[in-house]
This record gives sequence, C-alpha cells and structure tokens, in this order.
Amino acid sequence: MTDRNQDDAGPKLLSGGNPQIPKGEGDGPVQEYIAAMPGWKRDLGRRLDDLIVRTVPEVHKAVKWNQPFYGLRDEGWFLAFRCYTHYVQLQFFKGAALEPPPPKASKHPEVRYLDIRETDELDEARLRSWIEQAAGLPGEKM
Repeated sequence: MTDRNQDDAGPKLLSGGNPQIPKGEGDGPVQEYIAAMPGWKRDLGRRLDDLIVRTVPEVHKAVKWNQPFYGLRDEGWFLAFRCYTHYVQLQFFKGAALEPPPPKASKHPEVRYLDIRETDELDEARLRSWIEQAAGLPGEKM
C-alpha cells in the first residue's frame, strides 16, 4: 500500500504524521490540512473544525507552521492544533485563563494543551466552553 505522502500530489507527512501544508489564510488551507491528517486523526480534525466554527461562527482560519490556527480577524489567534504520533494536540494560547484550564501545561505560562488520543471520549461540552472562553480573550498576534 502506498502512503499518501510518497510520490503523489498529496502533502508530505512530517515527524509524527503532521501534514506539511503551505502557509495560507482562510478555510481552504485548513481543509487541506485536515484532509491530509492520517487515519483516525482526519475525522477528529473535521470534528474539531466543525465544533470551532459552530461555537465561533465568525472565526478566522489560517495554516501557519504546519498547523491550523483559529482566531478573530484583527484580534489575534486563540487556538491551534497539530498531529503527533499517538494524539492530536489542541493548543490554547491563553489556556491558563480558562476555567478549568486544559490539563497539560507548557513552558509558556499562558499556554495550555489538550492531547486527544484515538480511544479518548471527546467532551464536546467542555471543548465548546474552552473555545468560547478562549475566543473572548485577547488573541495572540503571530
């Protein structure tokens, strides 16, 4: 079986299976990233993107540094996610201010992470709350 990232037109998968997608603004590059997510992570990416859009309909999207970013236009970014070998990691840029804060700390004091593994139950109510809270905080300019 040929891997999608070998010699065809599909994006290269970086270490841990993270798709290498060119930087770009808008929904198109984000959907390209999600379509290139390997295996079970693709369905999770679609689910996360849909939840973010339903929670923050005016969300602005982009791909930067090989990961989808979500924010509010002219107000900065509040969330990103990326693929790792065994999980997809959500990064809340002001996560320490969320109630309750996402479980995984960062070397950056304000940033918090949520790692989602294939067997994890997705707590959409908790995620929606974090997304709403994060969108209401000043975003990161990147």
